[in-house]
Amino acid sequence: MTRDRFEGCLLGLALGDALGAPQEGGPIERLAWLVLGRTRRGEMRWTDDTQMSLDVAESLIAVGRVDGDDLARRFAESYHWSRGYGPGAAKLLKRIARGANWREASRSVFPDGSWGNGGAMRAPIVGLFHRARPNELAAAVRASAEVTHAHPLGQEGAVLVAAATAMAGEGVRGPAEILDAAAAHCVAPGFRERLDTARAWLERDEYPEPREVVARLGNGIAAVESCVTATYIAVRWLSQGFSDMQVFVGRCGGDVDTIGAMAGAIWGARNGAESLPADALERLEQRERLRATARDLHVSAMAK
Repeated sequence: MTRDRFEGCLLGLALGDALGAPQEGGPIERLAWLVLGRTRRGEMRWTDDTQMSLDVAESLIAVGRVDGDDLARRFAESYHWSRGYGPGAAKLLKRIARGANWREASRSVFPDGSWGNGGAMRAPIVGLFHRARPNELAAAVRASAEVTHAHPLGQEGAVLVAAATAMAGEGVRGPAEILDAAAAHCVAPGFRERLDTARAWLERDEYPEPREVVARLGNGIAAVESCVTATYIAVRWLSQGFSDMQVFVGRCGGDVDTIGAMAGAIWGARNGAESLPADALERLEQRERLRATARDLHVSAMAK
């Protein structure tokens, strides 16, 4: 996989995140992001989706594998409320920062673990890193998600998104092939039913409007209500423009930044950074840090 595709994945994730964040939530949340969503230089800020993805990338570069202890430390050190962390994640990370073991902290908010999409939003990075070792991918993604999302549904969504990213990055598979191969990792009925719906749309060359996509696939913060949605949108738009895809994500509503980030990562892994909209990238904060991290991740992954 080329360096450009690694850059495309991380930049696409961050761009989808930053473009989606202003459309997130109700009037109060949108008003808050009007204040928080720009840097002093007027650049678009990204949210916890990108911050935690950077944490994962930097951990993989430093350690060479998924290490829960290292990830937990980085997540806790990077936490800042202004990035839009959810209340559950905020409580968990604050406990880790105070010295709690992440294995206990990950079940301190939800006894069975979180089934949200927070593990999935950063999973594309793990998928890229393990793209040449598919037999290791699922276990590595589950280990990376487990630090904050111990529930099997949260982890299953993460594996779906990671596998789709890795396969899109190969550059040879079509939309239905990517969806099918990623779906092979899913067993939960909620995922299977949604994947069957998405597969049927692709087979029949149907292009449902956002309202139907939301009704059939979902747009919520639970992994089962967003991971198939993001994967479907990404593969449907693989050969179309990134900006048009993100407009569609916005029209779907719900957890716009995370769905946009996941779809953006898959699209970027397939098409590369050079295909991302240059005008939007120029307005994205810390884009050079994102590029540099993606390049270092590419070097580390290629060395495996």
